Amino acid sequence: MRTEPNEHFDVLIVGAGLSGIGAGCHLTRECPDRSYVILEAREDTGGTWDLFRYPGIRSDSDMHTLGYSFKPWKDAKTIADGPSILSYIRETASEYGVGDHIRCRHRVVSAAWDSSQARWAVTAERGDAGDTVVLTCSFLLMCSGYYDYGGGYTPQFEGMDRFRGALIHPQQWPEELDYAGKRVLVIGSGATAVTLVPAMARKAAHVTMLQRSPSYMVSLPAVDPLAKLARRMLPTNLAYQAVRWKNVALMALSYQLSRRRPQLIKAIIRRGVASQLPEGYEVDTHFKPSYNPWDQRLCVCPDGDLFEAIRDGAATIVTDEVQRFTETGVELRGGGEVEADVVVTATGLQLLPLGGLELTIDGRRLDLPERMTYKGMMLGGVPNAALVIGYTNASWTLKCDLTLEYVCRLLNHMRERDYAYCVPRDADPEVVSEPLLNLNSGYILRSVDKFPRQGSVRPWRVYQNYALDMMTLRLGSVEDGVMRFVRSGPAAAGSDSDSDSDKPPAPAVAAA
Repeated sequence: MRTEPNEHFDVLIVGAGLSGIGAGCHLTRECPDRSYVILEAREDTGGTWDLFRYPGIRSDSDMHTLGYSFKPWKDAKTIADGPSILSYIRETASEYGVGDHIRCRHRVVSAAWDSSQARWAVTAERGDAGDTVVLTCSFLLMCSGYYDYGGGYTPQFEGMDRFRGALIHPQQWPEELDYAGKRVLVIGSGATAVTLVPAMARKAAHVTMLQRSPSYMVSLPAVDPLAKLARRMLPTNLAYQAVRWKNVALMALSYQLSRRRPQLIKAIIRRGVASQLPEGYEVDTHFKPSYNPWDQRLCVCPDGDLFEAIRDGAATIVTDEVQRFTETGVELRGGGEVEADVVVTATGLQLLPLGGLELTIDGRRLDLPERMTYKGMMLGGVPNAALVIGYTNASWTLKCDLTLEYVCRLLNHMRERDYAYCVPRDADPEVVSEPLLNLNSGYILRSVDKFPRQGSVRPWRVYQNYALDMMTLRLGSVEDGVMRFVRSGPAAAGSDSDSDSDKPPAPAVAAA
């Protein structure tokens, strides 16, 4: 193991995916005098959109809201394929010179805050040789998302080792796989399965989607006609913003109606599904979930591609459970067997908060589940650090952009007033902690207890509401009485009893 001398940066960003590239762009635009570096564990940039290579990989959000606020999406397709999104991310990085700041094959494993120096010491493992590099920074920005890039989730079905065909998880898709003319079984009913089935059906002999229970599925046009019209009539930036706000409003309306009038939304979704399926199809057997809309994310079918595959006979949905694997396929709990040459386990992700890095504050290890999130983007009692987490009920980037704008405002505010660091503090005994992620999807329920929590009232509550977050993060004051600022000196940012209670800091703090 070899360790090199430390380098210091104003901001250190963990992750060079959609969020990390966005962070570099925001810093370039809004804090051009700050030095920054982006550490990426993988061999290239793009995050999710470089990692996933399975057939049909695409967004399940429209690109006018998944795209950056400052970089118009110009492609005709609103629901875009993975390679196009990856190209968009890398093009944005090139335009803003972000690539010069990225160091790939640097896996961040720990970050230690020292109040006496008002800086983080960040340790990263570099490459495959086991070299370790330690960098210091004044502000730590975690843009690694919340799932494990190392592998997805596959239940241990009985007899899996007996299956003689190819058994694949979408997160580790083999480039050499040839499924043309073969029988394919996709296990799962989430966004990945809904993407895979119609894409693979174009080449496979037949594709069966085996689901334990149905998901809500909605058909949306791959090309937004209003966006097409806006681009013809308005300047590019104005057209992009107009369509962006239209889609934000529609997403918010859909979510609020789903919460307040779930039976109405259920009926609308069912009617849309039934209209695209063959007459006499068992809609309620295969497309009637047991939960309300937006208890889990809705699955998007661009131009109704899944329903088209069913109508054409290229794909079949089976609602049942796996009893066991056999040599030639899967035996069902309800009886019968689905024969397959290829089985794809689209059974979910593994969540990993903060990319698995370990945080310590003045020598004490941070226990994430004991912390609450401040404005959905900082942790109580943790100085000069933010985490970028997008919406669960809308496009990821909407919240990311607001978070990064706020971080830049905060950095500029601190420099103008000569603050060394800031730390959010909860001094309200009435605040009750709640789970951070508000969906009941299996992949979330399996891991939600590893994450920090949210509070019952603002600024500790996560509202999943773009309009409210815009008022708070873009327009609200950074000096809100909860965020505390330190000019200098070894004030206890998180040591001793303070580290677990989030009490107001020591007198050296210049409180808002």
